[in-house]
Amino acid sequence: MTTGAKARRGQLLSTYGIGGLFPSETTSYMIVGLDEWNENRARPVSEPRLARSLRVSDLKTPPAGTARDVPVIRFPLTQVCPSCRRIGSLPDLAKDWNVAKCAQCKDKALLTPFRLITACSKGHIDEFPYFRWLHKGTVSADGAKHEMTMTSLGRTSSLADLVLKCTCGVKPKSLDGTFGPKALAEFGTCSGARPWLGGEARQDCSEIPRVLQRGASNVWFPAVRSAISIPPYSEALAKFVDKHWISLEDPDAVTPRLIENIAKSSNGKHSAEEITAELERRRSEEKDADFSESALRRDEFSALMSGREENGIDSDFVCLPMRLDSSLPKLVTDVRKVTRLREVRALYGFSRLDGVTELGAEGLCDLSRTRQHWLPAIEVIGEGVFVALDRGELTNWSKKPFAQRRRKLLQSAADRRAAEFGRPAPRIDIVEVAVHTLAHVLIDQLSLDAGYPAASLRERLYVDDDMAGILVYTASSDSAGSLGGVASQAAKDSFATVLSEGLSRLAWCSCDPVCIESTASGTDALNLAACHACVLVPETSCELNNTLLDRALLFGTHEEGEEFEGLFSTFVAAV
Repeated sequence: MTTGAKARRGQLLSTYGIGGLFPSETTSYMIVGLDEWNENRARPVSEPRLARSLRVSDLKTPPAGTARDVPVIRFPLTQVCPSCRRIGSLPDLAKDWNVAKCAQCKDKALLTPFRLITACSKGHIDEFPYFRWLHKGTVSADGAKHEMTMTSLGRTSSLADLVLKCTCGVKPKSLDGTFGPKALAEFGTCSGARPWLGGEARQDCSEIPRVLQRGASNVWFPAVRSAISIPPYSEALAKFVDKHWISLEDPDAVTPRLIENIAKSSNGKHSAEEITAELERRRSEEKDADFSESALRRDEFSALMSGREENGIDSDFVCLPMRLDSSLPKLVTDVRKVTRLREVRALYGFSRLDGVTELGAEGLCDLSRTRQHWLPAIEVIGEGVFVALDRGELTNWSKKPFAQRRRKLLQSAADRRAAEFGRPAPRIDIVEVAVHTLAHVLIDQLSLDAGYPAASLRERLYVDDDMAGILVYTASSDSAGSLGGVASQAAKDSFATVLSEGLSRLAWCSCDPVCIESTASGTDALNLAACHACVLVPETSCELNNTLLDRALLFGTHEEGEEFEGLFSTFVAAV
């Protein structure tokens, strides 16, 4: 195991998490599993709803402070010397494991990791079989010496210009063709390697591995679930009890003396009676509570609709109802000014090649060799605007022929994608697509009016058979978007301007009519009328990876007649 790489805590959940590759100067590392993390230096994060939904007892921030808090290993081990062009494993080319310098040439040049690796859809990852790739179909003479080099022809930067050679006399061969889906089929099935869990952590795997660029975006997809802290979990008392939950979880072990001692540790903020009442509330709630992802969203929607007045600095949730401007469309039923919110994001797995996120799904990789009682998480403070929509009106609109035609196009694309991977197809909810597209319109307009970069804004969708709402908020560990600029746009006149200008501006796209007439676009054709000139936003801002978007649902298409009108066609025409 190696130390010395540096990353922010947030990156260990979103960019360089467990099983992911971390580039550092001239080498490449892989973050190892939770078994090797220094848990003693991991600070607890209080969010019991999210912890229970992920089937763990604790959430903790990634440890930081010493070089060995989050160990890493070198990956890949295959290295190339930029001076003598030798290629081989790190032990073969360097004498010192910790100093990746070529010991075979006089220049002692720093070795660079090989640019190709292999991976499969079940999450296994391994070295690229460069020796077998070059010697495929040949038989070496007995006693032949194999010293391999990789040279660049210098004509282009493509793989066809990278040529492997060997001293055994085999014909040189380029790396062209390595990215084919069956390029490694002749070499057998996947090795089942899981180096982030240790060298011996292998599984039986029947997949044919795929060749990937070491820095490709599909090498590592994080599976992250988040929750907004809502009352009573957002209150100081609930967070204090959660901090001492290990001592208080077992009712038989709780004594009046224990509660009094815990109350004293609060320095007078919480009495023994308050702690006892909070314990009773939490235990009664846990018996029949539903902590699924959909249940978390329903609870948050209810809290946002109920609102919460400012009561000092002890609460992480302040949501104020705002008066509605008469110019707003009837579809908008409520607007809330969220001046303070706390979001907790937890990493519970990862995948490769495909963005698998369902708990227990095939392809979602473990974060540790043995099941741990905790998961890495971060907490961020932000503010935003919440908009509630008329669910009944959305339901009636979704039954119209125009909405159903658009739904069938998206459903066909989803069915094709599911068939390719042998999975059940998700049911496309055209109301969710419309609400999602509206959320992107708000993000785009708020980034202009509030003065924040679009990448610092995030969406949170609340859509099921009984609710429809959008929370656009800032929640970042840095200073961008922490000054209340988004929440201020919830004011009566301000929000009316935000919505009307956002809809008017994006009713037309600079790529029209190509964009509005598109019947398949984006990843896996899961978008219709959506492009980078209109409703696509930075990937960090979108919950659904910029899929399931259709601008025509809001504004209609260019054909005339009511059967081609969108949700806001009449509103935009009147503005």
